Amino acid sequence: MITSRIPTIPLLLAALAVPAAPAVLAQTPPGNEALDRASERSQKELDRALAELTALREQIAAEKIPLAKELEAREQKLIALRRANDDTLRNLDTGSLDSQKTATELKLRQDEVGYVTNLLDEYARNFETRLAVGELDLFAPFIAAAKDAPGNRDLTVDQKFERQLELVDRSVRRIEESIGGTRFPGSAVDPQGRLVDGTFALLGPVALFASKEGDEAGLALAQAGTTRPAVRPLEASFVPSIKALVETGTGVFPFDATRGGALKELVQKWSLIEIFRKGGPIMWPLLVVSILALAVVLERIFFIISETSKRDVRAVQSLMSAVADRDMDKAIEIGRKSTYFVPRTLAYALEHREKSLGNALVYAQSKELKRFRRGIGVLDTAITIAPLLGLLGTVTGMMHSFSLIGGEVSAPGAMTGGIAEALIATAFGLMIAIMCLVPYNYLNNRIEEAKHELEASSAQLELLAHPERGVVEAVKIAESAA
Repeated sequence: MITSRIPTIPLLLAALAVPAAPAVLAQTPPGNEALDRASERSQKELDRALAELTALREQIAAEKIPLAKELEAREQKLIALRRANDDTLRNLDTGSLDSQKTATELKLRQDEVGYVTNLLDEYARNFETRLAVGELDLFAPFIAAAKDAPGNRDLTVDQKFERQLELVDRSVRRIEESIGGTRFPGSAVDPQGRLVDGTFALLGPVALFASKEGDEAGLALAQAGTTRPAVRPLEASFVPSIKALVETGTGVFPFDATRGGALKELVQKWSLIEIFRKGGPIMWPLLVVSILALAVVLERIFFIISETSKRDVRAVQSLMSAVADRDMDKAIEIGRKSTYFVPRTLAYALEHREKSLGNALVYAQSKELKRFRRGIGVLDTAITIAPLLGLLGTVTGMMHSFSLIGGEVSAPGAMTGGIAEALIATAFGLMIAIMCLVPYNYLNNRIEEAKHELEASSAQLELLAHPERGVVEAVKIAESAA
């Protein structure tokens, strides 16, 4: 009864907590008293174990809430750290893209700076070669600074640009000042070889110079091997007007600096004779070819006009009617009187019909077509030989130009003359061939038309003169078709 009220698991726990109990029970004398004492002791142990279990549960319950709160706090902190890590990675990627973009833009800006620097450097070098006589001393410091700027490592990029742009600014001001003429001080070499100070005056392409002391005045010309211009005096009557113009900036200067060369060049620029002369010796054969071709073309044009005006279709019809009526004498008379080549050809064939009408027609046709083909060979030769002559002129001109390489100082001008000779000869050869090609094709077309008219009229004449042949031919055609 007592054991039934004690749960099995608490009893086992009490038995494990008190290991000496079996020994006591073994020593206790049998009976109810011993059983009651054992039950009481077990009950006490059980109560104590339950109390400890309750205390442990309370302790666990008490510690569970703070741990749960701490765990939740740690999880929130972990989430926050993950978000911060994602933001950091995102910012890192964005920064990397921005860095690449910045590097690309920096490279583009550097390329632009290098391109502009090269342009300004080239401008400075070209500007020096375009200065007028006496201007080199004025712009020498700016040109030197602009040339030195790209390779000077002590200068910043802005300072390099400032020096190069300063030359550009000076060149722009030079253009503004040169409108209407400009004056500036300088020095030049007089005819006696002395270096004298004075004033330059630029009037378009003309540079004048007048010394401060003395009567040296005249044209300022550049000298080879030195930057100092030389003074070339003009007629004595021009000296006062030159000095007044240079010193005051106003005056009259009736002088042609080219000494008539500009007008001569303008007149000769488009002169056919001058172009022919510059074409070289090969132009003479080309001239002969062009004259022959022109003569043939004019003669053929008048021939075609004449033959067209003589065209008489009624005479051909009358001749055919006479042949159909077996009146051969009348047909021959009509052909002899007509000036049209078709009836004339048919009449000749009828006169020799007893021998062979077909052969007579072929012979008469060849005679008439020979008249139409007269001069065609000349045009064909001109079309072929003119470009070849032009090519020959090209070769001789280039040979002349290359033979002057390494020669005297004036060789560049002679070289350009040789190249001009080559180009002019080629151009004239091609022009002659092109101008001959059009009438050549037109004349061939008229020959084909005349040949067609003769063949058609000859075939009709044979049918009318020998009708039995037409029947035989028709039978042959029918048999072949069957």
